[in-house]
Amino acid sequence: MRVKLVLALLALGISLPAAADREHRLVVRGDRLFVPVTINGRQVEALLDSAAEATFVDDDFARSLGLALMGNETVKGSGGEDKVRFAEGVNIHAVETDLKGLTVAVLDLEDLSARLVGTKVSLILGRDFFDAGRFRLDIEGGTIRKLASAAKPKGTLLPLVTYRGIEGFPVTIEGHAGIQAAFDLGNGSEVMIGRQAANRLGIGTPGRVIERKKGGGIGGSIDRDIVKLSSVTVAGKTFTDVRAAIDEQDSQTDANIGVNILRHFVIVTDFPGHKLWLARR
Repeated sequence: MRVKLVLALLALGISLPAAADREHRLVVRGDRLFVPVTINGRQVEALLDSAAEATFVDDDFARSLGLALMGNETVKGSGGEDKVRFAEGVNIHAVETDLKGLTVAVLDLEDLSARLVGTKVSLILGRDFFDAGRFRLDIEGGTIRKLASAAKPKGTLLPLVTYRGIEGFPVTIEGHAGIQAAFDLGNGSEVMIGRQAANRLGIGTPGRVIERKKGGGIGGSIDRDIVKLSSVTVAGKTFTDVRAAIDEQDSQTDANIGVNILRHFVIVTDFPGHKLWLARR
């Protein structure tokens, strides 16, 4: 039937979109992003996290998939440290992309699900996915698609620099240009500023703190100071009176920009080429 449909459309001068340029549903709940995926033949919804150095699978879900677990390591997340095991030979299909023979990290995601999402998270799709090509995300439009490598994205081109497995890009905070911020689609909370950067920029003084708030992701819950930034400029667009959390941990980058800022742009990521395009909506 598909062959007949294609021939009929071609006869009318109409072509179907290439597989690498077909839109897929991007599920947006608050400032959290999800995509439908297939993992070892099982369909599930995955939390999208461009700043996760690995793909994470919930331990109960891993058992239901029959994954053989091995190893016992400590992983550092935004809330602290946690114990993980690993599973090899995992195959994931998402957004016209096949990730074959992955090694995934397996841990209990129940606490993270309850604290941050409100629903069960079985899979966190990390940079394994973003490393597989060029992707266009329209958060407000609720779409994601894989782009051909020859595509010419619209918007401001920004360089990506890798810091210990996380991609960072330049932003301006309260007039200080060239601040390296993690590109973090898994951050559904405030902008984050590393403690050392906050002190260097004069943001971390007690007089700037407006409240204390619980945060954190993998590794558990953590209390953070919240400040208000007079301005944050991303790809030429300036946001004012921006809430930011001070990250007391050893941050990979000076700042962390999440979905509450990035949703104001149509995004094209090119992790293999170390490029990012942000087009104002």
